[in-house]
Amino acid sequence: MRLTPKTPEVRVPRLVGLMAVDARETAEARGVLLAAPDRPDFHRTVVDYVVRQFPQPGAEVPRGAVVTVWFDLGDAEGGAGVREPRPPRPPSGGLRRELDEPGDPFELLR
Repeated sequence: MRLTPKTPEVRVPRLVGLMAVDARETAEARGVLLAAPDRPDFHRTVVDYVVRQFPQPGAEVPRGAVVTVWFDLGDAEGGAGVREPRPPRPPSGGLRRELDEPGDPFELLR
């Protein structure tokens, strides 16, 4: 653990990409606190990765200020997105309905 000098202002560390346990240790070493609104069990979260933070890295904040972080939900919790069909669907037929069927491409025209 790296201790920072006791100055009234500290710089926010870059937490994006870190696992929860590493983000907590880094924040503590830099003199800021962490909050995770999407994780009520944040103090027990270990291997989830930080995907967003506020304030941004490098911002000067008062010592003990709260940095908010958000985590990737992962595969088990639907992190891959929604995969449901989006109605209304286009009518069947597509271009075939609009165009005439092609004839013999080698037919001689007279």
